[in-house]
Amino acid sequence: MDKPGNPVGWFEIYVADMARARAFYTAVFGREMISLPEIGEGGEMYAFSWIEGAAGAAGALVRHPMGGSGKGGTMVYFSCDDVAEEASRAAQAGGRIIQPKMAIGQYGHIALVEDTEGNTIGLHSMQ
Repeated sequence: MDKPGNPVGWFEIYVADMARARAFYTAVFGREMISLPEIGEGGEMYAFSWIEGAAGAAGALVRHPMGGSGKGGTMVYFSCDDVAEEASRAAQAGGRIIQPKMAIGQYGHIALVEDTEGNTIGLHSMQ
């Protein structure tokens, strides 16, 4: 049975160095990072700016002893105008391009990059 709406409602990317991670994601996507209240046990969280009720998922960078950064079971795809541009900015901001822009048929294009914290993130665009 299909449920209405998109399946992803929130995402979290765990980081080891919040200042470095914020600088990376701000440089790549040009979005303001919003400090959220302390999450306990010395953790911190910065959300990507979002528009309430708009399409897509909101999410945050999280530094917390309960979760570590790096390669793992989470893949988040960020919507982009042209993944080649964001992938290039990721490399310039201290990340690494893992998979350059690649066509995925009628679904557009993807690229994979590694952020400054060792997390692999996906980029998606229709062009």
